[in-house]
This record gives sequence, C-alpha cells and structure tokens, in this order.
Amino acid sequence: MHIVDRRLNPRGKSLENRQRFLRRAKSAVQQAVKRSLQSRNIRDVLDGGEITLPIDGLTEPGFRRGEGGISDQILPGNRAFVEGDIIPRPPGRSGGRPKEAGEGDGEDGFRFVLTREEFLDVFLDDLELPDLAKRRLTETEEESPVRAGYSVSGSPSNLAVGRTTRMAMMRRIALRRPRIQEMEALRREIEECEDDEKRGVLEAKLKALTEKSRRIPYIDPLDVRYRRFETEPKPVAKAVMFCLMDVSGSMSEHMKDLAKRFYLLLYLFLSQRYKKVEIVFIRHTDKAEEVDEETFFYGPATGGTLVSSALAAMRAIVAARFDPAEWNIYAAQASDGDNSYSDGTMTGQLLRHEILPLCQYFAYIEVGEEDSDSSVSRSPLWTLYEGIRSEQVPLSMRKVCQRNEIFPVFHELFQKRDAQSKVAP
Repeated sequence: MHIVDRRLNPRGKSLENRQRFLRRAKSAVQQAVKRSLQSRNIRDVLDGGEITLPIDGLTEPGFRRGEGGISDQILPGNRAFVEGDIIPRPPGRSGGRPKEAGEGDGEDGFRFVLTREEFLDVFLDDLELPDLAKRRLTETEEESPVRAGYSVSGSPSNLAVGRTTRMAMMRRIALRRPRIQEMEALRREIEECEDDEKRGVLEAKLKALTEKSRRIPYIDPLDVRYRRFETEPKPVAKAVMFCLMDVSGSMSEHMKDLAKRFYLLLYLFLSQRYKKVEIVFIRHTDKAEEVDEETFFYGPATGGTLVSSALAAMRAIVAARFDPAEWNIYAAQASDGDNSYSDGTMTGQLLRHEILPLCQYFAYIEVGEEDSDSSVSRSPLWTLYEGIRSEQVPLSMRKVCQRNEIFPVFHELFQKRDAQSKVAP
C-alpha cells in the first residue's frame, strides 16, 4: 500500500516541524499569546500574528560534556606545542567552553508567527463552559436505532415477512418450480384418462414434476430476510448561551466598545470550542429584542434602561424554544450598572426566581469609563446582583474599565473548573 500525503504545508515552512515545535514549546507559546493579547484588538485575534518567545523557554534536554574532571585528549601539534606537551588548564575556570560576559547585549527573543487557527487553539486551550451538570458537551453522543435495509440474519422479532415472501417467489420463478395448480390439473387428467399408454406418460410427467417440486422448496432459508437496524449517533448535550447587552443612552461609546469586545470574544470562544452550542443575542434599552449577530454588535439603537425587559425576553425565549430539562442554559450580561429605580424590584425577582433556577451559569460584566475606579464605584445593578449572589446561586460578577482587562476577566469567568467546584464569587 502506498500513501501519498498531498496536504499543503504552510508557505515556506514544514507542517510537521511546526506542529512538533508547538507541542514542545506549548507553555512558552501560551505565555507569549497571553502577553500579546494585552495590547491587541479583539478583531486582530482572527488574524493570528507574531509572538516573541524567550530563548530560555526553547531549550531542549541533551547530553554534553560536564565541566571539570580529568580527561586526556590527543591534539595535533603546531608552532607553539609539539608532541608530548601538556596544555595547561585556562585560569579561573574549571574547564569547558567560555561563559558569556556579565555585561553587554544578550540574545533577542525568538519570533514566531502563528496562524489564526493556532492562535485561537492556544488561547482557548484552557477555557470551557463551566459546570455542564446535565450532560457533558464534549463529544458525548447517544445512539438511536434507524432502519438500514434488510439482512439474512437476525432475531425472530425482526423477521420481514413481506420481503421473505417476495424473495421466495423470485427464486421459485427463476428455478421454474412447478405450480400447485399445474400439478393438480395433471392429476385430474390422469384420473380421467382411459388410454393406458397416455396414462403412463402423464404419470411419468407428474412424477418428474413432483421430484422437481421437492428439490425446490416453497420457502428456502436463503429467502429469509430480517429488518436491519443501525445505530446512528446524535448529540445529547445541548447548550444555549444568552448574550444580554445594555445599549441604552447611559452607555458611552467606550462602555459599548468594552461590551462588544467581550461578546466578540465570547462568540469567538463558543464558535471555536463548542460546535453544538446555540447563541441567542438580546439587546435592550427600555425594551428588549432578540437580534442577529450583526445587529447585536453594530446596531445604532439607544434609549432608556429597563434591565427587566431583557430578563423577561430571555424567559420567554427559554419557554418557547429551550426546554430546561434538555438544554444547558447559560447567560452573560454586560451593562454599565444603571437601571430605572422603579425597575429594581422586578429585575431582582426575575433574576432570582425565573432566570437563575434555569441557568447552569450566569456571568455579569459591568463596564465603566476608562478613567473610573471600579473598586470604589457601586452601581444600583451591582448592588442588587451582589445581594442575590450571596444566596449561593450560579452567578459571577466582574468589573471592566480598560480594554486590557477584557481578556483576563473573560479567562477568569470561563476557566476550566472541577465538576464539584462552585462558581467563583
């Protein structure tokens, strides 16, 4: 057998060597990617890019001659040394190659260009949807039987009577098995025949037909057919992520940019990591609506603020399309924390009694101005959610004011957790 690998290597590079290098320097590449993400735009994540790896992180284990010890070597002579001379050990050293100087320039870091797929794989390697309690989302599948034709063996309960009868009829016709009507007619003719010579011919013919009929059975084991079933895998772990975003007038362009960056990263993560996850985009002002991805990220709508409208819209969508008994439900909300004073009670009731009991996980991201101190400010929505979080519910809360905080917060919210671990506060 000959195998011809026609896969295209990256231009100017060896795919096999590239993959081997990424496996060997995985930890160094991960650290370099995290440093790179602090200063780049989320849109640039889709393009991969160049990262710098420290030389120390690329060393390989190997054998070499140790320093010190006694060793005998025979070297060719020259003008300074002749046969039998002993070369003195270099002063101040125990042998071996000279060491680098303590001052001066060192080696530059190793620059390596990652493709889009490699960059995303490294960044998303240790992220997952936390606490898939109902079922595991990874490649967990269940098998259900589906009809797949007929077979010549099987259990009696799967006997296909109709197909077996047709197969027997086809065989009898092909082998010209005498029909019962034909043999009965021949017997009546023999009984009515008075000519002995003709009677003998008819009896010989009847005997031949009887022998042929005996050799060709009415139903042969070769005719028997059974209904055949094959197991067809189908996904059983179904997850849906609700993305809720405040686009009201209190949200500045900087805040909206932070929220959009978080959801761009979330959408990228879910699309790359979990192919069987549905995503529902809900944006709200004083009223909420389900929109598509383009409208969610780039729509110009603005207005007042009623957070309860988004939670009510999520509740209605869950009731209409996502049975909590079959779906793992997750939600991520981004807001500046402002809400109508009269809407606080309704928001708290919806979140506590309607939304959180349905959710495996609810993440709240509060965005602020670039020059604000997130550790001091406490918004009405943050205060409300913090009181609910104390009840040991699957609710996590984080604040983001700077662009470079998006990635660490996202990583903290969706880092891999043990099955028994609780949601971090």
